[in-house]
Amino acid sequence: MRPPIYLRILGLVTGCLLGLVGAGLAAGQQAGEQQTPPNPLPSASPSQATAAEPAKRELTLEERADIFMARKSYADAVDYYHRALAAKGGADPALWNKLGIAHQQQTNYREARQAYKEAMRRNKTFAEPWNNLGTTYYLEDKPKKSLKYYRQAIKLNASNASFHLNLGSSYYRLSKIDLFDTECRTALTLDPNVLTDRSTLGTVMQARGFTDVRFYFRLAKIFASLGRAEEAVRHLRRAFEDGFADLKLLDEDPDFKKIGQFPAYVELRKNPPKPIKD
Repeated sequence: MRPPIYLRILGLVTGCLLGLVGAGLAAGQQAGEQQTPPNPLPSASPSQATAAEPAKRELTLEERADIFMARKSYADAVDYYHRALAAKGGADPALWNKLGIAHQQQTNYREARQAYKEAMRRNKTFAEPWNNLGTTYYLEDKPKKSLKYYRQAIKLNASNASFHLNLGSSYYRLSKIDLFDTECRTALTLDPNVLTDRSTLGTVMQARGFTDVRFYFRLAKIFASLGRAEEAVRHLRRAFEDGFADLKLLDEDPDFKKIGQFPAYVELRKNPPKPIKD
């Protein structure tokens, strides 16, 4: 069976998350216009004509840490985030959040939580560490404990699609399917691409390695309810490949009736793929 979509999401979400690399500043020069002298003059020698190139700016400690994160060298990133924090007297909440993410990538959840809590302590309106702290509990198979952190993150920033998606994922793990549908639909309304190509910068999205054969059916249903027929068909095809076979449920569902005339859906319904076995 192919890897679940949410493991691929994590890769996408992490690639987005870790791509906070500070590049060296590119120096631009504008050549001033010179008036042509009335009489031709000898050309200046190369040593005279070449201006001194501006010195390149040295990367900050935080930028170096970001580069290590992008390279997935998490231990080095932790080291440089600590150095950057020391240089700033530990007063930067965003740096504490980044440090937490670096620890989390190493599955050092205890250290990650300490860093997130420090970020929260220094900025009580900073939503990202609340969400990220929730992911540490989710990834330790404690979805119920993650709920309050996701809810607080949403309270602080209700427009972040990743927060709603994470909350919905915990609801799914707790068999609260209606709440999962609501949060997932909200996430897709806020960010139509949240499941496909990116996550909010600086925010951890949790892995969702579900094996429930109806999971992709639920996603297909949500996309159908939003009128996004192509995505609905794609997830429904995956549901069939994972073993979904309840055609009666499919035919009776009001959301799928909304895309009932979509050609790809008609073809899929007539010729559903057989389950892919391990």
